[in-house]
Amino acid sequence: RQQGRVRGQAGMEPAEEPGALGFHGDEEIIEVVELGPPGPDDLADEMEDVDFDDEGADEPDAEAWETEEDDEGVEDSMEAQDDSEVTFSLHSASVFCVSLDPKTNTLAVTGGEDDKAFVWRLSDGELLFECSGHKDSVTCAGFSHDSVFVATGDMSGLIKVWRVDTKEEVWSFEVGDLEWMEWHPQAHVLLAGTADGNSWMWKIPSGDCKTFQGPACPATCGRILPDGKRAVVGYEDGTMRIWDLKQGTSLHVLKGQDGHQDPLTCVASNQDGSLIMTGSVDCHAKLINSATGKVVCVFKMESITPKPPAGEGEEAESNSVESLGFCNVMPLAAVGYLDGTLAIYDLSTQSLRHKCQHESGIVQLLWEESSAVVYTCSLDGAVRLWDARSGKMISEYRGHSAEILDFAVNKDASIVVTTSGDHQAKVFCVQRPDR
Repeated sequence: RQQGRVRGQAGMEPAEEPGALGFHGDEEIIEVVELGPPGPDDLADEMEDVDFDDEGADEPDAEAWETEEDDEGVEDSMEAQDDSEVTFSLHSASVFCVSLDPKTNTLAVTGGEDDKAFVWRLSDGELLFECSGHKDSVTCAGFSHDSVFVATGDMSGLIKVWRVDTKEEVWSFEVGDLEWMEWHPQAHVLLAGTADGNSWMWKIPSGDCKTFQGPACPATCGRILPDGKRAVVGYEDGTMRIWDLKQGTSLHVLKGQDGHQDPLTCVASNQDGSLIMTGSVDCHAKLINSATGKVVCVFKMESITPKPPAGEGEEAESNSVESLGFCNVMPLAAVGYLDGTLAIYDLSTQSLRHKCQHESGIVQLLWEESSAVVYTCSLDGAVRLWDARSGKMISEYRGHSAEILDFAVNKDASIVVTTSGDHQAKVFCVQRPDR
């Protein structure tokens, strides 16, 4: 993974909402200086001037992050723009994953490289409880469809489920190295994929278990289809299978020319589950009819940006599909690439509609529930909103001092929650003039 970090220009428009820049008293900007991308040392210096929210000040690890709360450094911290409303700082290492509780959208669960997972309140960052007992990086975390349970999974394959209201652990299980984990959209059923090629399904909290045996290579990504009866799983060998969850059999296998040439990285389905899209390290995104298992079309990166020939002994820049998703209100799909390209494809004509360029790699993208707006988070630490109809950027939110690793959007698209390599999770309020 490239870990390029690009800082935005320090020059900022005056903020829409008062106090977003943290002015003290009646100071005003006299001159805005645009700075080039800082080197590692500048970033280190800059970190010393940033005032972090003092949540978690009582944590032993938090001391390193605290700075003096006084007025000196106001001018300096202006450069470290922070548009967030709430910062959650109990993690002591990179925060890998975040999910919001689907029922009320008031809680978040985050998991990190510090082997910890926390359930906390979005409104003020207040900790509800810690999901303790993990011994490896927590890379998967999510709430059940009705927000009754929260599940956390670590890289070593230890999965735990907690009851949210009693904050008690109700189930745990150990599998092989964990690749992904997802709750069923309508039932207390958990699905996970592991490095040995298996996918596992459990009833929670009884623990009744089924396994779906894939090829002898990691099951790299998976998604339960909206009907709740089938799941699509992608594998490291470039193959993809659609599983019947009840029968435990595979309905369709895509391999060879129909499959990808490289490992699958992501998979998504449209709202009624009739179409599936798979993304891969081979830079292709395939559109698949889920009923027939046939490839409808292939969107190829090369057709957007022809690769410049690599010189003698030069490494060709690595690129891959990192994230993809379908729009609910128009026949559009978005594909995000490691080279920073966001491609908006028109499904009815199977053609590229817009290409939105980021300065650094896209980590994840999400569509707004009920509009043609797509959100991206990237290695430069910013969240951006794009209008898929025009291909224009609507807004950009900053606040992290390192790459964003995961993010979630609430149902009415008023809040974005991000997690980052800077050990923090942040809550941003999305202001949109058209609503």
